[in-house]
Amino acid sequence: MPPDPASPALDPLPRLTHVGLGGMLVTFADRLDDAANRAALTFRAAIDAQGWEGVEETASSLASAYVAFDPVALAPDMLAERLRELLGQVDLVDPPLPAGRRLWTVPVCFEGEHAPQLDDAAAAAGLSRRRAIDELCARPLRALALGFAPGQAYLGQLPEHWNIPRQSDLTPRVPQGAVVVAVRQAIIFATSAPTGWRQVGHTRFAPFRPDDPAAPIPFTPGDEIRFAPVSVDEYDRLAGPDGGATCEVLE
Repeated sequence: MPPDPASPALDPLPRLTHVGLGGMLVTFADRLDDAANRAALTFRAAIDAQGWEGVEETASSLASAYVAFDPVALAPDMLAERLRELLGQVDLVDPPLPAGRRLWTVPVCFEGEHAPQLDDAAAAAGLSRRRAIDELCARPLRALALGFAPGQAYLGQLPEHWNIPRQSDLTPRVPQGAVVVAVRQAIIFATSAPTGWRQVGHTRFAPFRPDDPAAPIPFTPGDEIRFAPVSVDEYDRLAGPDGGATCEVLE
């Protein structure tokens, strides 16, 4: 179908878009892929390193970086010019991930009532239950972005056969710490909430800790999270907001 002549053509990627009076979005792709996510993480870190006066906050999503700024202290056209110049200085073909990322090893129980939809998810991915657990724990998943709830990370990407759809009906509520999967991603739920994703496991790790002013949100976009399977008995012995998780800084 030919493009609608009445629809304005989008600028080429990466694309700068004004968002209200004090926001600028730098988009690297119109859908998630590894290169776009790496570019978003890398470019956000590059903006932070500039220390530009007038920039109030930055954030990254699955495939874009966002800049919140004071338009009185930093004119939008000036910011756009600086961002375009910075885009020419950053390697966006094979972008390195930002320094200071961490590797988390998070115990997860994939048994019994802790994994009520594991069999359904495994079947949708064309796997046995055992193979599904093995693949979920086989390698670290990147925290692609935080969203939906404070501290809640979208982890990915899983192999292509994990590109399973969301459920047609919502699960009324999953508990905090529920590990859910869909569309080649996994999430550790930061709060109890409804979801269309399938719950395949449960962890005692708390992604949001409002009572910890020093580190209320432990995950940072770009961190790597590896699931470590534990039995029900082992799960029951875990305690504290880390739920037995360990963390190390990646070089």
